[in-house]
Amino acid sequence: MKRFFGWMPGIASAMAQGPWGGKSDGPDGNDGQGKGDGGPRNPWTQPGRPGAKGPSAIEELLRRGKESFGQGGGGGFGNLPPRPSGKALWPAAVGILVVLWLVLTCFHRVGPQERGVVTLLGKYSRTLSPGISLTLPAPLENVTTVDVEEIRTIDIGSTRAESENLVLTGDQNIIDLAYSVRWNIRSPELYLFQLSDPDSSVREVAESAMRSVVASVSLEDALGAGRTEIEQQVEQRMQEILDGYRSGIRVQGVAIKQADPPTAVNDAFKAVSAAQQTAQTYLNEARAAAQQVTAKAQGEAAAFDKVYEQYKLAPDVTRRRMYYETMEGVLSNVDKTIVESGNVTPFLPLPELKRRAQASTAQNAGEGQ
Repeated sequence: MKRFFGWMPGIASAMAQGPWGGKSDGPDGNDGQGKGDGGPRNPWTQPGRPGAKGPSAIEELLRRGKESFGQGGGGGFGNLPPRPSGKALWPAAVGILVVLWLVLTCFHRVGPQERGVVTLLGKYSRTLSPGISLTLPAPLENVTTVDVEEIRTIDIGSTRAESENLVLTGDQNIIDLAYSVRWNIRSPELYLFQLSDPDSSVREVAESAMRSVVASVSLEDALGAGRTEIEQQVEQRMQEILDGYRSGIRVQGVAIKQADPPTAVNDAFKAVSAAQQTAQTYLNEARAAAQQVTAKAQGEAAAFDKVYEQYKLAPDVTRRRMYYETMEGVLSNVDKTIVESGNVTPFLPLPELKRRAQASTAQNAGEGQ
């Protein structure tokens, strides 16, 4: 390097002398004393006053370069001072830069949740595991770290009224869906090099899978009854499509946040839903009444079975007891009393007399107050 800079003044001198000659130092092709040889003016000399001779532009540029590289009294590499022996410090500075370049581009730290994808001259070479790894210096090998544990989320649709994501159901109805997709990176090398825009691909695949699944279910299932099954089918279909693309992406889950009818028919849909809920309430009440009647009938049947068991053991006694119980239940609400005897009046208005006595007692109590 030093020998190269030693040759440069000679090269500059030769360039200054030809092909325009060595005496064309003045601005007009003169030799500085107003005399010229009639040749062309030297374009490498700096313009100045007539008769004033100075260094050429290239000589000045080379002089500054020698000073910055430690020659010609410039003080070493840039502003670095020279060594005690008088030699320049720029070789040491260059060596330090080379060492730093090797350290910074050859040693790589990969975190526990990361993987390092190594490319050799732009082509995939290998994947680095967590820890400290050594590679060739840049630009021969480059390392791109990818977080494979981070759960990324993409929201599709919106819960706001002004933004709708309309989807057609299997029974030719339309609903407004808002859902989110959670995913992470399974294979970092495929994620980086297989798809040009993985995030957009995941969004498009999610929309395609959701519309395909919802198109095979009814409106009632899409609005709530079959949400869980829809989410599972969408997740499975997305994974199949992304695996077919060799995207290196793993779908962690799909969650439906909103499933409503379109805004234009939302009020009518709410009225229909309220009517359906009322009808369901009446059905539930009817079922409850039917269960009560059934339980009562079953209890009476069980009691009759017990009575029948007793009747088989003593028919006469059981028959008489049943007769007395039946007549007691029938005559307890009858407003007459019949006595079977020849010496007593057949009919005694005992209940009427009892009512009259009670009315008289109530009247006397009122007058006493």
